[in-house]
Amino acid sequence: MPADLTWRCDAILFDMDGTLVDSTVAVERQWRRWAVRHGLDPAPIVAVAHGRRTLDTLGVMAPHLASHEEAERFDAEEAADSEGVVAVPGALALLAGLPLNRWAIVTSAKRALAEARLLSVRLPVPPVVVSADDVNRGKPAPEGYLLAAQMLGARPASCLVLEDTPAGVAAGLDAGMQVIGVARTYPAAMLGAPVCVPDLRPVAATAGRAGIDVRIENGWVG
Repeated sequence: MPADLTWRCDAILFDMDGTLVDSTVAVERQWRRWAVRHGLDPAPIVAVAHGRRTLDTLGVMAPHLASHEEAERFDAEEAADSEGVVAVPGALALLAGLPLNRWAIVTSAKRALAEARLLSVRLPVPPVVVSADDVNRGKPAPEGYLLAAQMLGARPASCLVLEDTPAGVAAGLDAGMQVIGVARTYPAAMLGAPVCVPDLRPVAATAGRAGIDVRIENGWVG
């Protein structure tokens, strides 16, 4: 059911791929190439790869190939592929209204890939980027979101997470944070988020001394 909603938070934590940067075509292209190269069916791999670290996807779908060396080779090829990668609608306008010390990125990508993708679509790179390099357990574990909150000096309960995958939504909720689902990579019904938006255009944020006021127009309440 569509509804206008408001939040007050101290920090906003964004996933990157699918939330700020639409990289779906590049991500799926790389996994399909990788699967064909190794004689595997790409479809089930693509279905679970979004929102997870490369090594975690390998561990689930191809344990016999799951090594740090293989993950690093994949990540290097993915970082070099920016064809079709664009900013999610509304991303630049939303970030432009936020002080750099009040938001962070928590991504399952390696930091080099995260920075390359953000710069390729002309989005800012904040001081706090928690990447696959920084955690022992990737999403759906909450470790990355808890680390980002700590680095920003914010209580988890005062943080708002924007995520586009079931694994990411689960990580934000398990971290004790408020979560908005961005229904671009998966349909809203699959995300498990209490509220969803189609992209970032319905989301507006105003930062003040008392915190960040976030407003959503016509969000979908689960």
